[in-house]
This record gives sequence, C-alpha cells and structure tokens, in this order.
Amino acid sequence: MDAMKHPNPAKKKHHARFRMEWPLALMAFVFPLYAQEAAQSTVPASPQAKSASVVSDNTKNQKTGDEVPKRIFWVIPNFMTTNDQPQNRGPLTTREKYSIAWHQFADPGAHFGNLVQASISQAANGIPHYGQGWGAFGKRFAAQEGDQFSSSFLIYGVFPQLLHQDPRYFRKGTGSSISRVGYAASRVFVARRDNGHSVFNASQVFGQLGQAGISMSYYPEQDRNVRGLFLGWAISQGYAIGWNQLKEFAPDLNTYLRRRSQRKHMRPMQPSGK
Repeated sequence: MDAMKHPNPAKKKHHARFRMEWPLALMAFVFPLYAQEAAQSTVPASPQAKSASVVSDNTKNQKTGDEVPKRIFWVIPNFMTTNDQPQNRGPLTTREKYSIAWHQFADPGAHFGNLVQASISQAANGIPHYGQGWGAFGKRFAAQEGDQFSSSFLIYGVFPQLLHQDPRYFRKGTGSSISRVGYAASRVFVARRDNGHSVFNASQVFGQLGQAGISMSYYPEQDRNVRGLFLGWAISQGYAIGWNQLKEFAPDLNTYLRRRSQRKHMRPMQPSGK
C-alpha cells in the first residue's frame, strides 16, 4: 500500500537532484573548449620571450605553467587538485590526506554551495517528503551538509588511507583539448597509489557509494530504497566527470584572463584628438 501511495519516491528525489546539477555538469563540458582556445589567444611573443621558449621546450612535457586555483570561480573549493609535475608526485601522509578532506568540507565556499543547493531543492520541492517552510529548508540544508561531510572524508581521507591511494586530481595541463577532456573524465575511475602506479579509483567509486548509503539514514524514510541509492550514485559519477573538467581547465581560463589584463595595461595610450 505504501508503494501505491508513493510511487518510486527515491526516483523523484534523485531526478530533482539531477535537475539541480545538470547545468553545472553541462558547463563543465563546454567550458574546456573555450578555456583551451582562450589560453592560446595570447599577445605576440617578444624576441626575448621567443628565446626563453626554446629553453622551456625541453621541459614542455613536465610542467604546465598554469597555477592551480584553490577555489574555482573564487568560490568552489579545489584543494585536491595539483599539476602533474615531478615535485608534486610524492606520496601524501595520512595527515595530509585528512587535511584535504577537512578543507573540502570546512571551506566557506562548500557551505555556501550547500546553501544554494538547499535553496534550489526547496524551490523545486526536491525530496518532497521534507515539505515546505523554514523547518523543511533547515532539514534540506542539514542533509546537504551531511552529504558534504561524509563524501569529503570517505573520498579524500578514509578510503585513500586504507587503500594507499592518492586522493588528488593530477591535472594533465598539456595536449589537445579532446585528449585532456578524455583524461579528466577517466580520472573518476583511475587513481594513483601512493607509489605512483595507476589503479582503479576505489576511493572515488566506493567513497561516493558509501556516502549514498549513509544518506539513507537521515533522508525521509519514504525516499529510501536500493534502486534510488544506486541511481543517485550513478548521477554522482556523471557529476564527478563534469567536475573534473573544471579542475583541468580552470587554470587555462585564469591564465587567459591574467594575460588579457596585462595586455590591456600595457597598451599605449592613444593621443587625444586623433
């Protein structure tokens, strides 16, 4: 009888969450094409710069030259990303892994994102069994905070420690935009062990599944079932693929904006009256 009253409520829950997240995922796939093109639109190189580029060509495949922002769009925390350079490939200590996990959860940008997600969910009546009103909004926000906490510590702390995996995203930074899009997408399923070898990314895959399982303990009882759990997990993997695109290409856009600003300030003043 309950199933007749609430036909597949978990499906509604995750479809609502999908409607909230697809614009960011779509932007993450379109953004790389623009960022790659924008990063290549630089001012003409001076003779000195051309000379310097000859030297840098010898290490072209070892460094990207782009600084990885700690926050994407100045808001979204990005503490787990680093350029794939020799000096960054050393293993992290257990403390460093949990430090990444803590910063991913505790950063003000993460809480702001949870507030936005809860607001959108409230407006769209996502997870309808929460209802409406300030009390329902508080429950939605608390659930987002719980999801953020469990996913951060499982994906970046607990599983990397137990499985000896590196939780960081190693940014490729070079090559064609298509190759970099493919690389970023594959990192959802491919990770590095502390010894540098590539392995199945169990920390991401099972950490996300663990977070979905934990969430069943505090979401409304009507919105809990195994099918909904795995549907939410699958949507989260797709979301992670799009998120990796932002981590890969955000420095390209930052570099382009910085060079554009420098070019604007270096442009000579036009004489008045001409």
